[in-house]
Amino acid sequence: MKNDEKNELSNEKIEKLIDPEFLSNFPYNFLEKFSILPFKDENGEIFIGTDDISRLDPGEIENFIGKKVKFLSINENVVHDLLKKYYYHPTSSQKIVQELKTQDEKFVEELPEETGDPLEFANQAPVIRLVNQIIYKAVSMRASDIHLQALENQFKVRYRIDGVLHDIFVLPKKYQPAIISRVKIISDLDIAEKRISQDGRTSIKINDQQFDIRVSIIPTFFGESSVLRLLNKSVFLFNMESIGFTEENYEKFNRLIHYDHGIILLTGPTGSGKTTTLYSALSKINNSQIHIITLEDPVEYQLDGVNQIQVNPKVDLTFANGLRSILRHDPDIVMVGEIRDTETAEMAIQASLTGHLVFSTLHTNDSTSAITRLIDMGIEPYLIASSVIAIEAQRLVRINCPYCLEEIVYPSEVLNQIGFLSETEHFVHGKGCSNCLQTGFYGRLGIFELLMIDDNIRDLIMKRASAGEIRKYAVNNGLKTLRQDGAIKVKNKQTTISEILRVTQEI
Repeated sequence: MKNDEKNELSNEKIEKLIDPEFLSNFPYNFLEKFSILPFKDENGEIFIGTDDISRLDPGEIENFIGKKVKFLSINENVVHDLLKKYYYHPTSSQKIVQELKTQDEKFVEELPEETGDPLEFANQAPVIRLVNQIIYKAVSMRASDIHLQALENQFKVRYRIDGVLHDIFVLPKKYQPAIISRVKIISDLDIAEKRISQDGRTSIKINDQQFDIRVSIIPTFFGESSVLRLLNKSVFLFNMESIGFTEENYEKFNRLIHYDHGIILLTGPTGSGKTTTLYSALSKINNSQIHIITLEDPVEYQLDGVNQIQVNPKVDLTFANGLRSILRHDPDIVMVGEIRDTETAEMAIQASLTGHLVFSTLHTNDSTSAITRLIDMGIEPYLIASSVIAIEAQRLVRINCPYCLEEIVYPSEVLNQIGFLSETEHFVHGKGCSNCLQTGFYGRLGIFELLMIDDNIRDLIMKRASAGEIRKYAVNNGLKTLRQDGAIKVKNKQTTISEILRVTQEI
């Protein structure tokens, strides 16, 4: 390819010239397959960015566009990055909404929202394209969840990115039935049922990556809303070394997961990364010499060589009943997704006392509260003391964006809130850029509180000591709390004080 003066455009200049609406005129698969990036300059001239013109027939492209084009040398990786970033931009989604308005205006106006059959409309090309764009844009923006929220006069699309919800765009209210119906179709749900909640799942492949999508639909006062959970099966690696353990906690936890019996409990609210930690631990110890069985609700990822069972209350396959059955299958290690009731807790304890290593979770705010939660369930203290070997509490905090780091000076009152940092420390934060949606954060990691059950704690359990008493003893004997572990991440320039304060609380 011959370079001209236009070829001297920087990547930043090219990015400013990209028009998502113009880009959406081209099929994404075509652009991605041939690694080309079409855009216009300030004078309206059309350029095709590529690193290999031999892949293309310039005449065919000019016939497709209807005017002359110029070619510009752009690195293939840059082309793909910009395609992912701008092809499914909200403005291109708005273009499809405009298509709906102009092409189907009469049909939409005549379609009753509650009593009409939206199946035909849901299967029309603009609706299919819009739902696909919502999903593809979520993938390109690293979203874990898509919220399709029904409001009184509008239909809002929101993405959860790094644990925080972001408003992406708003759709006209009248398209709500068709979009929800389309979601039902792809997840094999009852399109005619609007009175009850429905759960389904589907899978898609984007850029050679396989995604499982868990779909939940609920009826609300203003119509049906939906949440789609995106699970990337292609690239998700369960690596215990990279989830956020400090060296001290990693050594302790790694030693625990190699025990031959006992219960290891993980605690924290929904969305705190407990499942990832469990999968990482099982992947670490999984080998051909041991038999691992899991009971989950639902099974989120498949682990090679592990028998995974999804609970199904409709056929009485509960955690307790499933655990009772799998103990007859000679497992070495058992993972119970969650201890929700006394029966499940008793079965898990019996499994540990009969020579099995058991992993499970509880919804408590810290590690010591798990002990009192089990006692409140009716479990005898001596059973807890003799079976539980460790309790880990965890949260997820957002990581500083590596593309826009800058130094920050915290006032002394902020440092005092976290309590474990000195004014002599050097701190950084992300100031916000296009890579992190101006948030200053890119990705997440865990902070952990690992309570090892020693003989003194067992004595306190036997005496039915309160969570506060157990916590006081543990802290005095070296327990690093969630906030202290977070302070280490701040010192290591991984996150900010505001993030640690956001996800932790000290009493």
